[in-house]
Amino acid sequence: MNKRFLTTTLALTIGFSTVGMVQPTVQPIEVEAATTNAFNNSQAVNAKADQLIQTGKSLIGKATYSNSVYKTTYPYKFSCASFIMYIFEKNGVDLGTYNEDYMLQQGTPVSRNQLQKGDLLFFKSKKTGTDPDHVGMYIGNNKMIHMADSKQNIVISDLNGKPYYTDNYVGARRVLPTLLSANPATKGDKIVENAFNYKNKVTMGSTNNEASLRFTAPGYVDFIYRKSGVKLGATNVKQLMNVGTTVSRTNLKKGDLVFFNSVKGSKTPSLVAIYAGDQRIIIPSSSGISTRVLMVDYYKEHYITAKRVF
Repeated sequence: MNKRFLTTTLALTIGFSTVGMVQPTVQPIEVEAATTNAFNNSQAVNAKADQLIQTGKSLIGKATYSNSVYKTTYPYKFSCASFIMYIFEKNGVDLGTYNEDYMLQQGTPVSRNQLQKGDLLFFKSKKTGTDPDHVGMYIGNNKMIHMADSKQNIVISDLNGKPYYTDNYVGARRVLPTLLSANPATKGDKIVENAFNYKNKVTMGSTNNEASLRFTAPGYVDFIYRKSGVKLGATNVKQLMNVGTTVSRTNLKKGDLVFFNSVKGSKTPSLVAIYAGDQRIIIPSSSGISTRVLMVDYYKEHYITAKRVF
């Protein structure tokens, strides 16, 4: 899949989190209690997979293939990977990426004879490189739903129906339930849940006004953590990086704060993100709240440190 989407959207998030947080008079915030859910039992995972399948099927005949345009209203336009990202996000599971190679690094590997509904399936027909060039979602009975190409668009295919599927199969990843909350939900789960819930409700700016849900980047972080029962007491990105204890990149847990610089090698943070589990990060910036994956080169190159704050 062409990575033009990623290049364009990354440019919107870089360099916008250095704005200091102008602290308004803040009323005591009501903490949202951690919710108990059953996302990690097989019955609930199966139900979530059915929701994903239903959403995917509902787009048959309504969406066309595009490797350069991502359109989430009718007439829909998706690539194979952005189609998968869309149906997951519509059902509350944010993959944080529309690139097959990053999807292949999420969740857990699954053998072909152990496939379950909702598993992601990867294929590679190009002779160069190592990245897959196609992804679909398993729907049971040896079939997958996928955005096939510009002629077929969204179709349901038998995995043994064409030589392409048998000869070019790379592997499968199970992202349900690894991208969902634990049972009961942890504090980290609740932080991530609140961050996603407010993703499209807040307005980003240069000042903080909780009543109107307008925040700076550090103001948004402070709001989400207080909403989840964690008081950070920091007013800008530098202060946030001094809160809590340092954790290694290989030991990140949901709810950790991750910091990035704008100049490689610098120890001065310009960007803060909330770690959402399984390589995903939630990034507040002046352009809004976005989700990405840590495997992206920019975040690998500009990573400074991470802090555990609860």
